[in-house]
Amino acid sequence: MTGVLASQQIETLISSGALHSDTPFADGQVQPASLDLRLGTTAYRVRASFLAGQGRTVKSRIAEFEMHRVDLSQGAVLEKGCVYLVPLMEQLTLPGDITAIANAKSSTGRLDLLTRVITDGGVEFDRIPQGYAGPLYAEICPRSFSVLVRPGMRLNQIRFRRGQAVLSDTQLHDLHDRVQLVNGGKAVIDNGLGFSVDLEPGDAGIVGYRAKPHTGVIDLDRIGQYDPLEFWERLRTDKKQLILDPGAFYILVSREAVHIPPGFAAEMAPYLAMVGEFRVHYAGFFDPGFGHAEAGGAGARGVLEVRCHEAPFVLEHGQTVGRLVYEHMSEIPEQLYGQGIASNYQGQGLKLSKHFRT
Repeated sequence: MTGVLASQQIETLISSGALHSDTPFADGQVQPASLDLRLGTTAYRVRASFLAGQGRTVKSRIAEFEMHRVDLSQGAVLEKGCVYLVPLMEQLTLPGDITAIANAKSSTGRLDLLTRVITDGGVEFDRIPQGYAGPLYAEICPRSFSVLVRPGMRLNQIRFRRGQAVLSDTQLHDLHDRVQLVNGGKAVIDNGLGFSVDLEPGDAGIVGYRAKPHTGVIDLDRIGQYDPLEFWERLRTDKKQLILDPGAFYILVSREAVHIPPGFAAEMAPYLAMVGEFRVHYAGFFDPGFGHAEAGGAGARGVLEVRCHEAPFVLEHGQTVGRLVYEHMSEIPEQLYGQGIASNYQGQGLKLSKHFRT
């Protein structure tokens, strides 16, 4: 029974009280291999990002760093460049053999919302130890766009696992030989499945997008409503390369199409820092069935959220920029990604978040 817990096992955690909330769980909140986490009613504007630290509670640290409080009940704007802490509706009483890991949802990452989960006694972001009992908080820092949020919005997701389930490179080679995990490029397997960036212009001549520095507010409830040209600059190149500007945020796409078979889940991890001064992908969960042909996902590529750091950096077509770490599922989910559920990015290519018109 080791592995990442599937949707039906997450439902069991809810029915047993290991996952609980004063607000009833919502339809669609349980995903094939994760649970969406919901914002509460108050946001605390804090002076800086922090971790609670061993033996201390988040509540006590809020008292130390709080600047003011924002009531979210009627909707409120979280401003670009500020750091907020929001208590989440969900709380945990984990069994002693289950750990959890949190991550930003895909749409959150594509808006450059730095969103991480912290806990009482926590010494790492997004990591919840086995047996943890207590509240969850979302740290939210809008990097490119100010956003309008309300209680119940789902910016983060949490995944539960029992034991060690990561596939070794040998196991990954065997799995690729059986079901072909990538196409459009050679399978580069080294501590996970490597993937590269696509800077070859498509039919529209666009290789990616760069966030504009001065834009309006994005209401996270408005789906497919915003003109992308008001928020994004289209990027074109005939040299199969881009020079990344320090501090700028980019949406690019992987050269390879990715496949997550039903019995597996994956997480996108940053590549070695020595390949360049940039970070790829803030939203890292890939659910069972992503890119799976029988679930309508043939040809699904990974969208890359890229931020350059200290110095301008030349990114070349086909350059390896990240890796997928595959894990066994404890059980096959009753529903796969893209199969009978609202999956916004199945079969995707280069694509902005769901808030923008296509």
